[in-house]
Amino acid sequence: MNPSDWWPGGDAHAGRLPISALEHHAYCPRQAALIHLDNVFADNIETMRGNVAHAHVHEPSPAVPTPQGNRIRQVTGLQVWSDRLGLYGVCDVVEISSTSAIPIEHKVGPYVPGGPADLQAGAQALCLRDMLTLDVPYAEVFSHTDRRRHRVDLTDTLATRIITAAERMRDILTTAALPEAVADRRCRRCSLHHDCLPELANAAAGTHDLFTPRPAGHWHG
Repeated sequence: MNPSDWWPGGDAHAGRLPISALEHHAYCPRQAALIHLDNVFADNIETMRGNVAHAHVHEPSPAVPTPQGNRIRQVTGLQVWSDRLGLYGVCDVVEISSTSAIPIEHKVGPYVPGGPADLQAGAQALCLRDMLTLDVPYAEVFSHTDRRRHRVDLTDTLATRIITAAERMRDILTTAALPEAVADRRCRRCSLHHDCLPELANAAAGTHDLFTPRPAGHWHG
């Protein structure tokens, strides 16, 4: 998504980040760099399941309703942004009443409290707070695994995590440096495994160490 397509004023400032980059960075900084720095992306069964699950919520609603009384309306595919945070993105669902708005981020996998999805849902909520005069008390993550909505409280700690993740992501984009591979259990489900090659990256580091000169008399280890 290009912010210049719809950001107020049409200004696509380089410091503006897609909210999805925060979730990618929280999951794996190297994955985030491959996607948002190198423009590398590939599908696997996990991402295809996600595409199917998101199909009905990625169609934008024709207009943001103005609910009357206690009636709650759902808006899908709502574009959000924050000049203050330099973030933009699309909310899967936003429930809007006459007094409040609650973003609901859909995820295929099981919900992990405090996990990467919290940053994405929380950032959407902070954007809505900057955009609307309505109260945005919390966000939610809907897991298609257990078919439940999980509340994400907008604490100061979460806000700090969001801001810190954005700063670190901007550092990656500014320095154009690819973070080191992690080569742990996260890699098994990552669709970019063949582009990242974490095992090869770690093997290369070991090879470099093999040829590092040792002090005289130290030939082992």
